[in-house]
Amino acid sequence: MKKTITTITLYFTLLSLAAPCFSTSTVQADQQGEIYGWGRQKLLNGQTLTNISKIAAGAFHSLTLKSEGSVVGWGANDYGQATPPDGDYLAVTAGTWYSLALKSDGSIVGWGAGKPGETGSPHYGQATPPDGNDYIAVAAGGRHSLALKSDGFIIGWGDDSRGQGMPPDGNDFIAIAAGGLHSLALKSNGSIVAWGNNYFGQAMPPDGNDFIAIAAGGRHSLALKSDGSIIGWGSNEILDGYSGQATPPDGNDFIAIAAGGDHSLALKSDGSIVGWGSNVHRDFSGETYLGQAEPPDGNDFIAIAAGGFHSLALKADGSIVGWGSNIGWEGYEDQICYGQATPPAGNDFIAITAGMGTYYNGEDSHSLALKSDGSIIGWGRDDYGQATPPSSNDFIAIAAGDRHSLALKADGFIIGWGFNGYGQAMPPDGNDFIAIAAGYRHSLALKADGSIVGWGVNDYDQVTPPDGNDFIALAAGGHCSLALKSDGSIVGWGNQATPPDGNDFIAIAAGDRHSLALKSDGSIVGWGNNLYGQTTPPDGNDFIAIAAGDWHSLALKADGSVVGWGKNDYGQATPPEGTGFIAIAAGRNNSLALRAPVQAQIKLTPQMLSCESKGKWVKAHVIMPEEIYPEDIDVNTPAVADPPGVESEFIEVNEYSDGYFDVQIYFERQSFCEALSESEDGLLEVTVTGSFIDGRKFQGSDTIKLKTQLWQHRIRKLKQ
Repeated sequence: MKKTITTITLYFTLLSLAAPCFSTSTVQADQQGEIYGWGRQKLLNGQTLTNISKIAAGAFHSLTLKSEGSVVGWGANDYGQATPPDGDYLAVTAGTWYSLALKSDGSIVGWGAGKPGETGSPHYGQATPPDGNDYIAVAAGGRHSLALKSDGFIIGWGDDSRGQGMPPDGNDFIAIAAGGLHSLALKSNGSIVAWGNNYFGQAMPPDGNDFIAIAAGGRHSLALKSDGSIIGWGSNEILDGYSGQATPPDGNDFIAIAAGGDHSLALKSDGSIVGWGSNVHRDFSGETYLGQAEPPDGNDFIAIAAGGFHSLALKADGSIVGWGSNIGWEGYEDQICYGQATPPAGNDFIAITAGMGTYYNGEDSHSLALKSDGSIIGWGRDDYGQATPPSSNDFIAIAAGDRHSLALKADGFIIGWGFNGYGQAMPPDGNDFIAIAAGYRHSLALKADGSIVGWGVNDYDQVTPPDGNDFIALAAGGHCSLALKSDGSIVGWGNQATPPDGNDFIAIAAGDRHSLALKSDGSIVGWGNNLYGQTTPPDGNDFIAIAAGDWHSLALKADGSVVGWGKNDYGQATPPEGTGFIAIAAGRNNSLALRAPVQAQIKLTPQMLSCESKGKWVKAHVIMPEEIYPEDIDVNTPAVADPPGVESEFIEVNEYSDGYFDVQIYFERQSFCEALSESEDGLLEVTVTGSFIDGRKFQGSDTIKLKTQLWQHRIRKLKQ
């Protein structure tokens, strides 16, 4: 089976995806799926990363190298820097807007800003490595790159405006480091050489030949000495304030160092981490506390990485901890990315929605998720509180606009929060609403009597819906609104809101300046702005759902595959390959899709559990569908049995001579005994969820009982 992009392994029991402006599709009740994200704002959202061997932190994105040689990325993905290609890698490094990886054959692969054919800032060729297969190390800096060859020579490429990409001659180098605009190299005699920008003294290393490791930050440098102490040089300030990133702590028990934008980290021999330098982002308007130099407690860490405003640490068990900023600053453009340090997690969500973040404000968006208990979580841009939903557990639908959010309650009331400069977050009174939609700066609601109410900015009459009580669906775009009538026709109002004639439409979607409609024959019609081809859908009549983003569009096909078209500068219109997708959503520069797990046959043994026996395991015997092969099964990622919510101890794949194979998943039985003893009838319906190597899931259910005499004995004790 073909490997896909990284998935987000949150589990959703979906009732429906909300239908805000930036749009979604509806799925059947009780379906479950994993979220796949692509384009800008690539999220890791709850994915459990195990078997990690290396980590790397860029300006606003992160990378991990897994033990089998694959790379996972998350965080800012403006230029595709968090979407690594498939391959067998030995090392990874993350720069400002790009990434590099060293392959097992000694060649280098680059992705993100600076790819071949890209010109203009921030493209300096930094992600276009030289040919060759004799490289042993790579380093990604601000806009330049370095590679160390097996013969001890260094090669540089990318931006050379400060000479940072022009390494010195010599073949006695053993380590390299690339900073913001400067570079470092460690020689075999233990001395350090530096080149590039030296405005803060960051390219003027100390004398000595007892250095064993080097690290280059934004404007400072670090070196680890053989006696376990650390030396720092370069800038100790941010703007006019002291931060101290080049002034390491005393001590001689350090074993690793990492230099970030304006902060530093060190790993101690006892497995703990020390941080120093800036804990804020500071500009001329003030500062924001982030905590990137305040590592978590613990003494089981084995590797560290420092990014622009965030930090990562690898634990001995192969898991990763992240802290610091989830926000990225891009110079003076004020464009924001999210998710590089702390993605949301959970397995009880029932709906998701992606916010707008339109062309007009040049910023990214926020997202919301509705949980099965009726509560909401939010993540992403939160400058107006739009990603901080109210506390309650009676919500049934959600919608995310530009910088405001809406939620529909079970009693028919609507709640709004976030930016309210035009009244878009202040819904009308009433408890007879059945659907909601959030646009750029306006909102819509459908009432139980089939009429529509609008509120918010009305510069194009987008919140002045037509009269009538035969509407069944609605959509809110940038400055337009749409409604689907019960006779299959579409009505539009506001700017660029002239839908096609016809009464065979079954779904609508409104983007920033364009709209889509799905017809009953499975074909798609588009209208409005077509600057990037976003209103020119592909031919075909096998589509079942549509979604309109800012300048791109998506469609879900009957075979479960996803098609995208329109603007694709962040890869938002290039969905992952494969089938099995059940819903789609499009935001400003990013896209989401839900993929259903493969349904497998599960049989638990023993089915009658005696907790007094000496047995150790409850075993799940798994039979896969015909299209699944033994090599598809991920035996390294633990499966989960819920209840009792326990991870597997190990997984076996057994192949037989007739081509048949099965999967055996082993769970520790004590957790089942505890859960069964607490149940009212001594019976559990257990769902087992496992993983494929491409990130998808398989799932199946079976029942397990507590042995009768044991259960009866418990009942007698309870009656006493």
